[in-house]
Amino acid sequence: MPYTYRDLGPRAPPVPQSARATHSTGQTYKELKLECQQKGKLFEDCDFPANDTSLFFSEKPPVPFVWKRPGEIVKDPQFIVGGATRTDICQGELGDCWLLAAIASLTLNQNTLARVVPQDQDFGPGYAGIFHFQFWQHNEWLDIVIDDRLPTFKDRLVFLHSADHNEFWSALLEKAYAKLNGSYEALKGGSTIEAMEDFTGGVGEMFEVKKAPEDFYTILNKALKRGSMVGCSIDISSAAETEARTPYGLIKGHAYSVTGVDEVNYQGRKVKLIRIRNPWGQVEWNGAWSDNSQEWKSISASEKSRLHQNALDDGEFWMKFDDFLSHFDKVEICNLTPDALEDNTSHKWQVTVHQGSWVRGATAGGCRNFIETFWTNPQIKLQLTEKDDGDNKCTFLAALMQKDRRKLKKLGAEMLTIGYAIYESPSKEEHLTKDFFRYHQSKARSKTYINLREVSDRFSLPPGDYVVIPTTFEPHQEADFCLRIFSEKKAVTKEMDGNVDIDLPELPGPTSTEQETEEEKQFRALFQQIAGEDMEITAEELEYILNAVLKKTNNIKFKKISIFSCRNIISLMDASGNGKLEFNEFKIFWDKLKKWIGIFLHFDSDQSGTMSSYELRLALKAAGFQLNNYLLQLIVLRYSDDQYQIEFDDFLNCLIRLENASRVFQALSVKTRDFMNLNIIEFINLTMNI
Repeated sequence: MPYTYRDLGPRAPPVPQSARATHSTGQTYKELKLECQQKGKLFEDCDFPANDTSLFFSEKPPVPFVWKRPGEIVKDPQFIVGGATRTDICQGELGDCWLLAAIASLTLNQNTLARVVPQDQDFGPGYAGIFHFQFWQHNEWLDIVIDDRLPTFKDRLVFLHSADHNEFWSALLEKAYAKLNGSYEALKGGSTIEAMEDFTGGVGEMFEVKKAPEDFYTILNKALKRGSMVGCSIDISSAAETEARTPYGLIKGHAYSVTGVDEVNYQGRKVKLIRIRNPWGQVEWNGAWSDNSQEWKSISASEKSRLHQNALDDGEFWMKFDDFLSHFDKVEICNLTPDALEDNTSHKWQVTVHQGSWVRGATAGGCRNFIETFWTNPQIKLQLTEKDDGDNKCTFLAALMQKDRRKLKKLGAEMLTIGYAIYESPSKEEHLTKDFFRYHQSKARSKTYINLREVSDRFSLPPGDYVVIPTTFEPHQEADFCLRIFSEKKAVTKEMDGNVDIDLPELPGPTSTEQETEEEKQFRALFQQIAGEDMEITAEELEYILNAVLKKTNNIKFKKISIFSCRNIISLMDASGNGKLEFNEFKIFWDKLKKWIGIFLHFDSDQSGTMSSYELRLALKAAGFQLNNYLLQLIVLRYSDDQYQIEFDDFLNCLIRLENASRVFQALSVKTRDFMNLNIIEFINLTMNI
């Protein structure tokens, strides 16, 4: 669909009222700084120590790095010299050009910069070796505190640094971002838009340059004017091409930032230009309109001055827009506010956020290719109620983000391949089952499944009810996620998780011996033989009876019912509290057991004697227990094996414990079914018996 933009001028989202303090002591930046000042000591951050653990997790430094404070590197350290500008960003010995490109874009909007880099920091009076920066993470702002010890080699900063050797804001910002993600090494490789979103809380869009809309120049111009952050890159066809230099001085697989677009009069016609910055602080385009090209000789000094054109080897250069389209492959735009996305000033976009998890064996169903488990993924209902102005459609943007993957790199985690599908919803207010997805096609979906932190796309659909299914590509992959829905008009979203609802029948009273079935008479004889005259059996005797009877049934495969399950059965059925089971109590349980066996056999589709943990939601519902994702995940973690299978004894034990807990709750609930009050004795008694 065509993209339209409005020019709002440079503006940032509202500054958050307060960013959450994250230091392990629970103290804020101001409290930590004051404490250091009172003690006359420079701050040392115990959460991100000045040693190798903060540098790398899979390798050792190639040379011995020395951690030094700025005052130990230069005589007159400054936080910011002459304003924070894009020339303050020169890449060091770390493959984080994606981050540096985002920082360069950040400097173009002073409001946004001032939030990420609080300006009331310096090395002057009151200096205590402590600094702080603010980043957006998963729908909240975090305040990251660091000390100012930086890794050096031969008194030079190893990583990001400013062209002014006594300026340190950019190096300290990189350190704070490394702390946020666990280490400096965690910053190797990434997408510029990832850091852009962390600096703004905005939402990103990616354009393939070769498929860009006709008004792409206008899109970029207006994006820059309204303060959006813009990055670009050239694709690589193999790892060997990473950071390979083209004959025109451009670097493949490298993140650049777009810092301006403009037009100049050249030989009687208007020429569209674009300004690009290489985070290295050097290595530039050498084609038309490059720093020392012939074209600039025809441009007046005043025009050059207006365009800030110079011939310095500072990594920044102009190029003709047509050349840009020929040489670059991707452009990433981070829109600072959702309401800046559409050409409609009458209202702002609505934003809703859903936090969720893909849990192996429960809610990690994978994409639609895996129909047997796809339906178990989290499901978010989206109600589009108001049409766009002048259209019969409702516009919204869905952005799916996987959380904390960069931080988990040191544990071997990689970015998962993620995406989502959107289906028209039936009228039911419940979790959609496998059959629905088997017979219905999606109405929309993310363009592609890709291993980026966030996948976002824009859609226009008719008013109605829809269900968004966020997934990993492969099933059984675990991660936390954040799904953001930006809607132009009013929209309502909620998770289709289902209310927790327990539907248990009343326990029947005892039957007389004259009314007993032939099966019950056989049980009575067996029961009498084992129990003796008191007609009560222990857990061990119950174990013998159940296994003896069930071994004779041909329709279920199982190893055995465990003594643990039998103790739970007695806990559920024992009305007298003597730890034994009477015959009438056993008869009631036997009827339950037959029903539960039937449910298990229905969901043991291949008659293997085990049931897939992904089927547990429906199996429990058939037994009277409608549970939400959180409770299902707990049960799966407890009762399934490493192949996501549940044996009959585990299924039985799960049902017994659920029914026991439910009946105790019903007995103890106060006035409503939603809560109960327990004293310590009742609580311990309850937990020991469930």
